[in-house]
Amino acid sequence: MPRDKIILGCIECKRRNYNMTKNKKLHPERVEYRKYCPNCGKHVVHKETR
Repeated sequence: MPRDKIILGCIECKRRNYNMTKNKKLHPERVEYRKYCPNCGKHVVHKETR
């Protein structure tokens, strides 16, 4: 199965907000998305956590 479950965490408040899957063949490195953080109240970068 080429897809892997990941958790995205906010870089400002360090809380884990989103669960997603990613294709390990297309993105072997850690991914970053700009998503809404309900704790910060704004759109910030979320990084993949392990």
